[in-house]
Amino acid sequence: MILRSHHITALSALGLLLAGCGEASLPDIVARQAAKAVVRPIIVEKLPGVPPDLVTECIIDNATAAELTSLASDAATGVSPQTTETVVAIAGRPEAIECVTREGLPLILNG
Repeated sequence: MILRSHHITALSALGLLLAGCGEASLPDIVARQAAKAVVRPIIVEKLPGVPPDLVTECIIDNATAAELTSLASDAATGVSPQTTETVVAIAGRPEAIECVTREGLPLILNG
């Protein structure tokens, strides 16, 4: 997915609004939103049947700063095999699996 200039402008405006609401910086907010736009379709393709928004959040939350930057860049340049490898690697980390289990179990139980 390619972010067009109006998407980036909207994300920047959203970031400015949210900047005062927490500790996250504007670049972090924009990078996380761009990375989510790349990660979610990969999750839908590679992990069918799981809640894609939940898993995407867990992956973004467990990405390193360098991985987050790389994933955000891929929003502009396009998804590559390396992008998919990065997402799958993050998803396989114990912390990411724990996040999905912790956040997803109530969804399953309360179905």
